[in-house]
Amino acid sequence: QLQLVESGGGLVQPGGSLRLACTFSGGTFYNHAIGWFRRAPGKEREGVSSISSDGGLTNYAISVKGRFTISRDNAKNTAYLQMNSLNPEDTAVYYCAAGVRLGVPLKWSEYDYWGQGTQVTVAS
Repeated sequence: QLQLVESGGGLVQPGGSLRLACTFSGGTFYNHAIGWFRRAPGKEREGVSSISSDGGLTNYAISVKGRFTISRDNAKNTAYLQMNSLNPEDTAVYYCAAGVRLGVPLKWSEYDYWGQGTQVTVAS
Protein backbone atom coordinates (compact mmCIF):
# COMPACT_ATOMS: atom_id res chain seq x y z
CA GLN A 1 0.00 0.00 0.00
CA LEU A 2 1.58 3.27 -1.10
CA GLN A 3 1.76 5.78 1.74
CA LEU A 4 2.90 9.37 2.10
CA VAL A 5 3.69 10.94 5.45
CA GLU A 6 4.39 14.63 5.87
CA SER A 7 6.45 16.05 8.70
CA GLY A 8 8.13 19.29 9.69
CA GLY A 9 5.16 21.57 10.16
CA GLY A 10 4.74 23.84 13.14
CA LEU A 11 4.47 27.40 14.39
CA VAL A 12 6.92 29.94 13.03
CA GLN A 13 7.19 33.70 13.20
CA PRO A 14 6.81 35.84 10.09
CA GLY A 15 10.06 35.88 8.16
CA GLY A 16 11.03 32.48 9.49
CA SER A 17 11.68 29.18 7.75
CA LEU A 18 10.49 25.60 7.88
CA ARG A 19 11.41 22.50 5.95
CA LEU A 20 8.69 19.99 5.26
CA ALA A 21 9.44 16.39 4.43
CA CYS A 22 7.32 13.84 2.60
CA THR A 23 8.29 10.23 3.23
CA PHE A 24 7.15 7.76 0.58
CA SER A 25 6.68 4.03 1.13
CA GLY A 26 5.02 1.04 -0.48
CA GLY A 27 5.90 1.90 -4.06
CA THR A 28 8.61 2.99 -6.45
CA PHE A 29 9.48 6.51 -5.46
CA TYR A 30 11.60 7.38 -8.48
CA ASN A 31 8.64 6.67 -10.80
CA HIS A 32 6.49 9.33 -9.17
CA ALA A 33 6.27 13.06 -9.54
CA ILE A 34 5.68 14.77 -6.21
CA GLY A 35 3.50 17.78 -5.57
CA TRP A 36 3.00 19.95 -2.53
CA PHE A 37 -0.41 21.47 -1.97
CA ARG A 38 -1.95 23.54 0.79
CA ARG A 39 -5.36 24.40 2.08
CA ALA A 40 -5.92 27.45 4.20
CA PRO A 41 -9.10 27.87 6.26
CA GLY A 42 -11.96 28.93 4.04
CA LYS A 43 -9.93 28.59 0.87
CA GLU A 44 -9.61 26.02 -1.86
CA ARG A 45 -6.71 23.63 -2.13
CA GLU A 46 -3.79 25.32 -3.85
CA GLY A 47 -0.89 23.81 -5.73
CA VAL A 48 2.35 25.08 -4.22
CA SER A 49 5.18 23.25 -5.93
CA SER A 50 6.00 20.07 -7.80
CA ILE A 51 9.02 18.11 -8.89
CA SER A 52 9.47 15.53 -11.60
CA SER A 53 10.32 11.92 -10.86
CA ASP A 54 14.01 12.44 -11.60
CA GLY A 55 14.17 15.84 -9.93
CA GLY A 56 15.12 17.57 -13.15
CA LEU A 57 12.02 19.73 -13.43
CA THR A 58 10.35 21.87 -10.82
CA ASN A 59 7.32 24.12 -10.78
CA TYR A 60 6.14 26.77 -8.33
CA ALA A 61 3.03 28.78 -7.70
CA ILE A 62 3.60 32.49 -8.23
CA SER A 63 2.80 33.14 -4.58
CA VAL A 64 5.80 31.10 -3.37
CA LYS A 65 8.31 31.45 -6.19
CA GLY A 66 11.64 32.72 -4.88
CA ARG A 67 10.75 31.77 -1.28
CA PHE A 68 10.11 28.01 -1.45
CA THR A 69 12.38 25.31 -2.85
CA ILE A 70 11.29 21.78 -3.64
CA SER A 71 13.75 18.90 -3.78
CA ARG A 72 13.86 15.14 -3.52
CA ASP A 73 16.27 12.44 -2.48
CA ASN A 74 15.41 9.28 -4.38
CA ALA A 75 17.84 7.26 -2.27
CA LYS A 76 15.84 8.17 0.85
CA ASN A 77 12.37 8.03 -0.75
CA THR A 78 11.78 11.52 0.55
CA ALA A 79 10.79 14.86 -0.92
CA TYR A 80 11.26 18.21 0.76
CA LEU A 81 9.80 21.67 0.68
CA GLN A 82 12.10 24.35 2.07
CA MET A 83 10.01 27.38 2.98
CA ASN A 84 11.72 30.70 3.64
CA SER A 85 10.44 34.22 4.30
CA LEU A 86 7.18 32.83 5.56
CA ASN A 87 4.26 35.16 6.06
CA PRO A 88 0.82 34.71 7.67
CA GLU A 89 -0.73 34.06 4.24
CA ASP A 90 1.30 30.83 4.12
CA THR A 91 -0.65 29.45 7.08
CA ALA A 92 -2.34 26.26 5.92
CA VAL A 93 -2.34 22.50 6.09
CA TYR A 94 0.32 21.30 3.67
CA TYR A 95 -0.09 18.03 1.81
CA CYS A 96 2.26 16.09 -0.38
CA ALA A 97 0.97 14.02 -3.26
CA ALA A 98 2.43 11.49 -5.65
CA GLY A 99 1.54 10.44 -9.15
CA VAL A 100 3.12 8.60 -12.05
CA ARG A 101 3.17 11.60 -14.34
CA LEU A 102 5.41 13.27 -16.82
CA GLY A 103 6.16 16.87 -16.10
CA VAL A 104 5.41 18.88 -13.01
CA PRO A 105 1.67 19.48 -12.74
CA LEU A 106 0.19 21.68 -10.03
CA LYS A 107 -3.35 20.40 -10.43
CA TRP A 108 -4.48 18.21 -7.57
CA SER A 109 -6.37 15.97 -9.98
CA GLU A 110 -3.06 14.89 -11.55
CA TYR A 111 -2.02 13.07 -8.39
CA ASP A 112 -3.17 9.69 -7.17
CA TYR A 113 -1.87 9.43 -3.62
CA TRP A 114 -2.00 11.89 -0.75
CA GLY A 115 -0.60 12.27 2.70
CA GLN A 116 -2.64 13.36 5.70
CA GLY A 117 -1.10 16.80 5.88
CA THR A 118 0.96 18.84 8.30
CA GLN A 119 -0.09 22.15 9.80
CA VAL A 120 2.01 25.24 9.17
CA THR A 121 1.12 28.33 11.17
CA VAL A 122 2.89 31.64 10.64
CA ALA A 123 2.17 34.06 13.45
CA SER A 124 4.00 36.39 15.81
